[in-house]
Amino acid sequence: MIGTITNTVLVIAGSIIGLIIKAGIPDKIKTIIMTGLGIFTCILGIKMGIQMEKPVFVILSIIIGAIFGELLHIEKAVEQIGENIKKIVRFSEKERFSQGFVTASILFSIGPMTILGCIQDGLLHKPELLITKSIMDGISAVILTSTLGIGVIFSSIVVFLFQGSMTLLAGQLHFLGQPHFLNDFTGIGGILVFAIGIRLLGIKDIKVGNFLPALVLIVLFKLIF
Repeated sequence: MIGTITNTVLVIAGSIIGLIIKAGIPDKIKTIIMTGLGIFTCILGIKMGIQMEKPVFVILSIIIGAIFGELLHIEKAVEQIGENIKKIVRFSEKERFSQGFVTASILFSIGPMTILGCIQDGLLHKPELLITKSIMDGISAVILTSTLGIGVIFSSIVVFLFQGSMTLLAGQLHFLGQPHFLNDFTGIGGILVFAIGIRLLGIKDIKVGNFLPALVLIVLFKLIF
């Protein structure tokens, strides 16, 4: 759990730094930072996406997963969690709380480094990969918080719960570290990350959360076939 705890602490620290410097950043600079972050996120998504091996399974997982997500209103549920947190801590409505919370939660929790890092930390007690990811997430948290607001800091809760659970279940999930599973799982993660980039750029408000069931479906497809 060392890697997960480190990741959580650095996301919180990065978010606090982002809040501190936010007031001193002109709106034009915030806009260009958001644009750069959106472009980078799209490129990162493409890099992850091209690792897919079975496009048929990936597209089926995306479509069926999106249907499930839409019927279950996953995006709305996640946003509601953010709204409830905002009400509890009484932050201003001007803050893009939910967008920061959802965007950061997905960015920090999806990807091959998360899966492999949790497996290594849980099975081999080697947190090095998660610590490397933690540094990257901490830097990203500074940028995200300075533009999207304080909702980002609460993504640390998702990071702790998700990565912590993955680490504890590493004995049962070690098969995800095999390329046969990891590549298509990463491919779908890349598609979701790319969608986040589109959202950050303001091109289209994609309900990324509704596509999350695809990550489960792709594993089921690979296990069955």
